Amino acid sequence: MAVDRVKPQLRVVLADVNTKVVEAWLAAFADTPEVDIHRGSILDQHVDAWVTPTNSRGRMDGGTDAVIKRHLGAGIQLRVQRAIRDRFEGRMPVGSAVCVPSGATNPKFLISTPTMESSAQDVSRTLNVALACAAAFQAVHMQNERAQGGIASVALVGMGAATGQVPPRVCANLMWTGYTLFKDHSFRDYDDLRETVRAQLDDIENASEDERVRIRPPKRPGSRG
Repeated sequence: MAVDRVKPQLRVVLADVNTKVVEAWLAAFADTPEVDIHRGSILDQHVDAWVTPTNSRGRMDGGTDAVIKRHLGAGIQLRVQRAIRDRFEGRMPVGSAVCVPSGATNPKFLISTPTMESSAQDVSRTLNVALACAAAFQAVHMQNERAQGGIASVALVGMGAATGQVPPRVCANLMWTGYTLFKDHSFRDYDDLRETVRAQLDDIENASEDERVRIRPPKRPGSRG
């Protein structure tokens, strides 16, 4: 069960080269001015951690994964896959994430979170984007608890909007929901996170794209706001 706990302020940057994704973010995050939104490459964002949407085995062979692997070097995939092997026995469920040292000064960390089980999977009819987004923020929280700090800023791309075929408006709405759920609640672990996200959003998983309007997660007893 999610519990209420105050988290340190985290600087969140959303950056994507897709203009339609950026426009959708501007609408979805209109009432969250603490989130910075930019059109451009995540590689240009100077933050403590980048978030890359991946597949369950951490094969960085397409989309943002491939761009980041080319930028940071092949060793980053080895670190991601080693973390997946150590923590998830080689296959990371959607709604989970790993945080590894990047081997660079910018960013210091890479957070890898699956939006799909296998490469090039259509996830447009799933809640995977919300699950992945919330898991990325959970990974920040867990890293900071272990290291007593370390990640004060994080950048994300339009998760699932390219390889995953998620329409920009749906992507933005689900990312907003994942961000808001995590901002309002803390979770014991990824199992708790997945259970909460699915319980809050099960009514939109089978909705049409036009019906997938931004949904504010209902407040739990004792939650802030």
